[in-house]
Amino acid sequence: MNAGRRTALALAILALLAACSEATPSGTGTGAATATTATTPAKEAVPSARRRFRKADRITGALTPKSVDASAEGYVVAQNMIYTHTVSVFGPDHDLVTTIKDRITPSDFGYDQWTKPVQGGPVEAAFSPDGDYVWVSNYSTYGPGFSKEGHDECSPASGYDRSFLYRISTSTWKIDGAVLVGSVPKYVQASPDGKTVLVTNWCSYDLSVVDTATMKVTARIPIGRYPRGIAITPDSTRAYVAVMGGGAIKSVDLAAIARGERGSKVTSTLSQPGRAPRHLNLSPDAKTLYVTLNGEGTIAKINTRTGKVVDTVRTGSAPRSSVLSPDGTALFVVNYESDTVSRVRTKDLTVLESTHVDHHPIGITYNAKTHEIWVCSYIGVINIFTDAERKSS
Repeated sequence: MNAGRRTALALAILALLAACSEATPSGTGTGAATATTATTPAKEAVPSARRRFRKADRITGALTPKSVDASAEGYVVAQNMIYTHTVSVFGPDHDLVTTIKDRITPSDFGYDQWTKPVQGGPVEAAFSPDGDYVWVSNYSTYGPGFSKEGHDECSPASGYDRSFLYRISTSTWKIDGAVLVGSVPKYVQASPDGKTVLVTNWCSYDLSVVDTATMKVTARIPIGRYPRGIAITPDSTRAYVAVMGGGAIKSVDLAAIARGERGSKVTSTLSQPGRAPRHLNLSPDAKTLYVTLNGEGTIAKINTRTGKVVDTVRTGSAPRSSVLSPDGTALFVVNYESDTVSRVRTKDLTVLESTHVDHHPIGITYNAKTHEIWVCSYIGVINIFTDAERKSS
């Protein structure tokens, strides 16, 4: 090969190397290119505050639901109160799984003075954090040994019978435990650590603290006239309770109760947000408490550190129950006298939309498994809405 041809070949090789250098960034190879593709960020989930209601289903039948509650596995229980004496269990596909009668024999659960079957009146429910159980409060107990049933207008002096908190196994959908709590138990909430269940007793004016391991009431804490909603902090050390008859939100020191303390040491008034506070929702970071004010027709947003109301919004007439979206960006509220359900942006308490449902909506839950909002109405209907993405324009 002559010198000219060798020079030309060398120049060609240098040009080829230069082209490869430009095509592949310095210090990388084909493996790096594959890694870049693998770490491309996934599409970010659309927050609930930027979604909309889309009607998915309407369930009727042998229902008189006071409340609905969803499990992490996508099951929903409807509590049918004293009108049907049942709990209805629905699957993620909206089909009825089973109907649980509220009949028990108290002596089967250690209450030997009551050996005959009695009925309850399922009001509210709460699933245990592990999903193994659902706890159900019963408005009253009806049957032998119980002669003075509860009433919505009452006081501790009324002497109404105490009633039971039921524990239902989600593996069998059978009642496998019962705990005698106060008079006319209404709201129930399980602590995130699974150790405690709290029940507000409407006519006893107090809060029952139930140890889930022993199935015993370890404390009854005076709260005030007509206690209702409960919210528990993620660390299970504190609870907030709505005093519907007095207008206050009480703060309850669960850690102090666990240490054996009682009385004024374990309760204080967090806030006085307005008339008839009913339902409570705590933000995921526990810094904000959302309160439905049934007597005001508004929702209040409370700073849990200061107790100050930082914002309010009107959603409709007689807002009753509410639920937060799992991401905390939206609050869903049922307005009992307006026959609507509203989506409220939590950041600034803006009502984003309201839609009509069947008469007298009373209970609501968010099924995180299926991304659905379930709304129950006293007339015997459950409306289901998909938390749907908005169509881009």
